[in-house]
Amino acid sequence: MHVIHHEHRDVNGGWLRPAVFGAMDGLVSNLALITGVAGGAVSPHMIVITGLAGLAGGAFSMAAGEYTSVASQRELVEAEVALERLELSRNPQDELRELASLYVSRGVDPELAHEVARQMSVDPEQALEIHAREELGIDPTDLPSPLVAAGSSFASFAIGALLPVLPYLLGATALWPALIVAFTGLFACGAAVSKVTARSWSFSGLRQLVLGGAAAGVTFVLGALFGNAVR
Repeated sequence: MHVIHHEHRDVNGGWLRPAVFGAMDGLVSNLALITGVAGGAVSPHMIVITGLAGLAGGAFSMAAGEYTSVASQRELVEAEVALERLELSRNPQDELRELASLYVSRGVDPELAHEVARQMSVDPEQALEIHAREELGIDPTDLPSPLVAAGSSFASFAIGALLPVLPYLLGATALWPALIVAFTGLFACGAAVSKVTARSWSFSGLRQLVLGGAAAGVTFVLGALFGNAVR
């Protein structure tokens, strides 16, 4: 018997999606910050200080926000799982009927649904995991770590934010080397995003390049206007 096998792409994006978007966020925000300051005709020294401050501030902000978000979500999930554990210990038969009715609602024969629910409820921990999956849509054994989320957000943002500053750190005194490095990074990030979308790598790369370039262009003009206004 021939079995037709095909694979789907990871629609959740896995680790690639948050890593790429974190780096892209750092790159676009710090590029815009640097071009805005450069538009005001300040010294390269000031641009380096501004870029490093933007990198540090943005990375810490991203890490703090991600930590708070994931920790809050984890605490909520743990509270709901604890409630489910309590219900399973107090009203096991009610929970069994609830699980069976869920299978019935999905088209399973009532008698078979009850038997499946009974067998799955023999082990209390397995029963808890099944109820959490079916009712909450989560896996209680695979909850995200706030520290890992914060650390990865900090690192990915910092890497992206470093790119437009790097030429200045290496001795550049003009804006164009930073633009070349940043635009290359924007295209690369956009191309990497195509791994989790249906778009081609060239389209995704060019789209991100245009968006990031537009942000840099607008902030450069605003920096020039503000720089002239405060002189």
